[in-house]
This record gives sequence, C-alpha cells and structure tokens, in this order.
Amino acid sequence: MIRKQEKINTKIPDRAGVDCIIAGMDGSMVPIVDVNGTRKDKRKTRSVRWKEARLALAHSKGSVDPVFGATLGDTEDAGDYLAHCCICTGIGTNTTVHCVGDGAPWIFDQVDRVFGTQAEFLIDFYHLCDYLSAASKICAPDNSIKWFEKQKDLMKDNQVTAVLQKLMPHIESDSVPDKDAPVRCCYRYIRNRPFQFNYKEALERGLPIGSGEVESAHRYVIQDRLKIAGAWWKEDNAQDMLSLRTLRENGDWENYWTECRKKAA
Repeated sequence: MIRKQEKINTKIPDRAGVDCIIAGMDGSMVPIVDVNGTRKDKRKTRSVRWKEARLALAHSKGSVDPVFGATLGDTEDAGDYLAHCCICTGIGTNTTVHCVGDGAPWIFDQVDRVFGTQAEFLIDFYHLCDYLSAASKICAPDNSIKWFEKQKDLMKDNQVTAVLQKLMPHIESDSVPDKDAPVRCCYRYIRNRPFQFNYKEALERGLPIGSGEVESAHRYVIQDRLKIAGAWWKEDNAQDMLSLRTLRENGDWENYWTECRKKAA
C-alpha cells in the first residue's frame, strides 16, 4: 500500500529554483529470502541472497534536512528517486546539482542521465585516498606518508596529471593480479574518471568533497532496520520497509497514516 501512494516526480520544473543542491547516491546490500514451491514447510524450499538497496538524498546548500528516496530496483530507478529528491528540494533550471559519490560507475551514469550539464559529479575524496595510500607503499617505500600527503595536496589543487605522472613509473606489469598491483589500480581509478576530481573549485565554493553524508544515512535509514540480526526479507516487503523508512525521515509519517485512516473509513 505504501508504494501505491508514492508519487515519484522526475521532470525538472521549468522555474527558477535554489542556487545549489547537494546530492548523493550509494548502495548497500540487504538480505532477501525467496520461497519457492507450495510445500507446507516453506523452510525446505527457500533460498537466500543479497540485493543492493540504493539510497538517494538531496538538500539545498546550507540545509541540514535532506530529502530521501530508496529502492531495490535498478540503477535507473535510483536515478529517478534522486531526481524526485532534488525536485522536492527546490531544483530549477538555474540550479547546480553538486553530487559526490564513490567510484561506482552507475552513480555517475545516473547523475549524467538525469541532470546532464546541470550537474557536477565529484569522486569521494576519501575513496580516492584509499587508492593513493595503497600505492604509496610501492611508490615511496621509505617515506610513504610524505608521498601520500603530497599527492593528496596535488589532487586538491586539481593537478591530476602530476599525480598520474608520479604513479606511472611504478605501475606493475600486466602479469601481476590486481590484488597485488595497488599502483596500477590507483592509476586506472584516476585515469578512467576524467573531470571527476575538481576538488579545488568545490572547496573554494564551500561544497563537500566526501560522500560521508549518504554513506552514514545508509546506517540509520536502511541498515538499522533491514539488517538487524537474523532478519531476512521477501523482496516486496523489503521495498515496502524502505518506503516507510524514507517516508518517516522525510517528515511525512503522520500525513501518510492520516490518509490511510481516511481511505479505511
């Protein structure tokens, strides 16, 4: 019933809106159980799996009250929820959407699909630092911390090419598997994401360069309920619970139940 009342709007209105919206998306695996067959003891016909729940949030710059959307659907469903969150936040034709995410390609693809040139996408700085830290042990084994801090400063100054040049002489051979090739993985991570490391401008404008907001939201919006010990969910029930969780976080809890009571009367 909760999903029947959800009205997802994905068409950005032709209006003047807020100047800047900060947005994010991320995925988190939730436990799903499928019951097959018609046997009386359903425990003997069930199978379990994990499915990605995708969370979207948006709020205007300076606000601390994001709008949430969540889905067990595909990546385009997640993109549609992000569009809806931004519309609820006040997006207009003049609005810049500042989105920060990890390196998952689907996040960038959906931001680009939904907002096009209206959005700017930034790779989470702390995910990048994980790659740089691992590479530092190979590139500067005698002074890895200093090397690591230097590359961080260069990236914050948008000197991406300089960092790639520092990595290049130390790239492992193709015969080395990725798990043993941190420099190659770091180089590839940066090279394959052009124009997604504009940290300098973001910092100058007082915008976030980390995706911690949406990552922490996963814990209190999704995981605190759907990943409690021993819980396995039928997929439809899990989606209903996601809808209820975001409904409450968005401040629409009382309105929803008031409408339910009216329809039941």
